[in-house]
Amino acid sequence: MDVPRGASVEAIARQLDSQPQRILMWRVLARELGVAGKLHAGEYAIEAGATPRSLLRKMAAGDVIQHHFTIVEGWTFAQVRDALTHDALLVQTLGNADDPDVMRRIGDADNAAEGQFLPETYSYVKGMSDVDVLRRAHEALRKTLDKLWSEHPADSPLTSAYQALTLASIVEKETGRADERPQIARVFLTRLKLGMKLQTDPSVIYGLGTGYDGKIHRRDLDTDTPFNTYTRAGLPPTPIAMPGRAALEAVSHPAATNAIYFVARGDGSHEFSSTLEAHNLAVAKYQLHRN
Repeated sequence: MDVPRGASVEAIARQLDSQPQRILMWRVLARELGVAGKLHAGEYAIEAGATPRSLLRKMAAGDVIQHHFTIVEGWTFAQVRDALTHDALLVQTLGNADDPDVMRRIGDADNAAEGQFLPETYSYVKGMSDVDVLRRAHEALRKTLDKLWSEHPADSPLTSAYQALTLASIVEKETGRADERPQIARVFLTRLKLGMKLQTDPSVIYGLGTGYDGKIHRRDLDTDTPFNTYTRAGLPPTPIAMPGRAALEAVSHPAATNAIYFVARGDGSHEFSSTLEAHNLAVAKYQLHRN
């Protein structure tokens, strides 16, 4: 049942029972329990066998139905917005607002939206809006990032928490294996320290936008965009996805490895190498299928 804001005990009783004597019983019981005037608005589940006493106590405690919205690790902000739009239980307020306007509405007009929302499942109650969920996800991201940035290695080439967030988004997109994320983070940190280009495909794909056809072509690697880490040194200008906690932790706590290259084995894992010669052999083995 839905209890509207400001509803009296009598109004709530009328939703549940039409008999005058029963409505009087609800008023008396509410006074007896000391909850008259203290019932919370919201959406309540009424279980079979529930008594007036138990229902009043539930409403006094504000034990409303919880709904859930999940931001998936590796989603882009466009995917987050699409999922919000299709959540029929959220109040839709964003409409055609552009991303900078969305960031202004949640109180962070200085940052681009990409990467700014922590992938997790968020509970919400009926009446909450898409912006309410985004505010919570943004606050969770800021708290997590601030804590992990305070733990980053002193010799890290990164100079800001935003750079750590950007690198974590690349780590997120490079592998789905939690055990590899600290290794991949170290590879990219080492490359940044040495002045090497990151040469990471997920960033190139992000820069292609709708021009990406499902496969990276040589022309894609050669076409310069702000996100092409084959043509430009350093990090891309913004994150490329929503990094999860594991990817954020990997950047602040990278593995101890000398590897500066890695190549996909084809089974979801990667082969790491510390020399170009070893890397070329790995490419021949796993990408060119040579022995």
